[in-house]
This record gives sequence, structure tokens and C-alpha cells, in this order.
Amino acid sequence: MDGFLNFLASRNGRITRLVIGVILLVIGLAIGFSGGSLFGWILAVIGLFPVIGGALDLCLLAPFFGKPLKGAEIRAGGPVPPAEE
Repeated sequence: MDGFLNFLASRNGRITRLVIGVILLVIGLAIGFSGGSLFGWILAVIGLFPVIGGALDLCLLAPFFGKPLKGAEIRAGGPVPPAEE
């Protein structure tokens, strides 16, 4: 899983997340506006997460695997944030 998270934190991973997010967003808005389908709107909202994460250099999956949230810290092999008690 470390290799996948390192890819997501890389420049190519950020570009991939942006492209996939924009595709999901466009498809979701097209479905939502054309048919008024709730599925389309949900897909558009889901598409926002990779767009925001890629644009802000955040890896939203990383904390679930004990890695830092910021892409720069993942690339540097930075410290893992302490667990809250």
C-alpha cells in the first residue's frame, strides 16, 4: 500500500487525481442536470474529493494507513501524526 500512496502523493498521482475528479464531476453534473437524478449529484460531489485533494496536495486516504495527510510529508517520508487519545 505504501507504493500506491507514494504514487498518489507524486506529481503524476496528483494529475491523475485531478483528471479522474474532473471526469467524475462532469459526468455527475451531466447526469444530474439532464435527468435530475440523485445519482448524478452524488457522483459530482464524490468527484470533488479527488479534485480538492489533488489541487491542495492532500492525500485523503493516507491517514487511514498511518501516513501524513500532506503530500509533501509523504514524499519526504515525514513523521506520522501522533494518535489522539
